[in-house]
Amino acid sequence: MRLHFIENGPALLVEQEQRVLVVADLHMGIESGLERCGVHITSRSDARAKRVIACIEETRPDLLLLLGDLKHNVPVTTRQEYRELPRILQSFRELVPIAVTPGNHDGGIDRFLQEGELLPAGGALIDGVGYLHGHTHPAPSLFGRLIILGHHHPVVSLMDSVGCAARAQPAYLYSVFEEPTGVRSRLLFVPAFNELAGGIDVGLLRESGLGPLSRCIDYKNAEVFLADGTYVGSPATLCPADADG
Repeated sequence: MRLHFIENGPALLVEQEQRVLVVADLHMGIESGLERCGVHITSRSDARAKRVIACIEETRPDLLLLLGDLKHNVPVTTRQEYRELPRILQSFRELVPIAVTPGNHDGGIDRFLQEGELLPAGGALIDGVGYLHGHTHPAPSLFGRLIILGHHHPVVSLMDSVGCAARAQPAYLYSVFEEPTGVRSRLLFVPAFNELAGGIDVGLLRESGLGPLSRCIDYKNAEVFLADGTYVGSPATLCPADADG
């Protein structure tokens, strides 16, 4: 198995017998959600979709896997989402088959999908790798494998020599956990694709309570990578005040 970090996403290409392009947390329609909070931003959905298409054209995958929170607004579906999602998804389909693991923002997402595109909420095995959004307990069949999940929007702030932090950057966090039965699973938390979605520092993911698998992170032995695949350390070394467990 080979993992390729696509910096222009951030996105991940999982290459085995199949080539699976993983895009997490698109949050299409986020602008209408921000508008309800008094923040007015012109829709960036088309630009966001073009970035996805650029990743597809760069990697030429067999499958585009949208790893949950394809849409943003809950519990409603906004006019923006009704207007934009059908044509954006169709633009993806014209290039590659798609599949969607539903996220906590994806209520009613099935109305925008074709038969066979919606995967179970507990995740799915594709080419021996487990995929799920990350807000629910994974299906038992995923354990003992590499599990790739979104939902947590991991970011990392790198410090300079005087302790000043740069702007938080999207990050991948890799960790291994072992169940009492001795089964070892590998976890890869992938960053949000949406540039407006914000994030949680890698040193705070375990305590965030966002999903059951985040509680399984081993801060001392976990590994953190930037969007281009650059290894930057463990949460324990990057955030010693928060990741001391």
